[in-house]
Amino acid sequence: MKQLSDEDILNMVGAEYTPDDNATKRAVRGELKLSKRIPQPAEPTPEHIVLDLHNKTVEEAWADIMSVATSGARSANIITGASGVLHQLFPKWAHEGVLTPYIIDFRPINNGSFFVRFHHKKKN
Repeated sequence: MKQLSDEDILNMVGAEYTPDDNATKRAVRGELKLSKRIPQPAEPTPEHIVLDLHNKTVEEAWADIMSVATSGARSANIITGASGVLHQLFPKWAHEGVLTPYIIDFRPINNGSFFVRFHHKKKN
């Protein structure tokens, strides 16, 4: 690789050279990956969430329900479908198990959905 001489540097920085500040800033931000390093403000948690569990496995449904229960939402409509395993499992999960401390109460809305009220976690 060739070493740049002082004359080469002077020729590159001569009067006709003007740096494009916007291009330089974009290049520096891209190199530093600033968009990934600066955390984005968290979006506020909605008061009410509608969670549709159709076409979900038992494991996916459990993870989604726990995510809603721990999100800070006050209530949710959980749609399990009228028949199937999730419709039978949700009341068991709500009455006994890890989900119980998060739920104030729940009731069926119709044959395939439940309205659930969650304990609201206070922000410090």
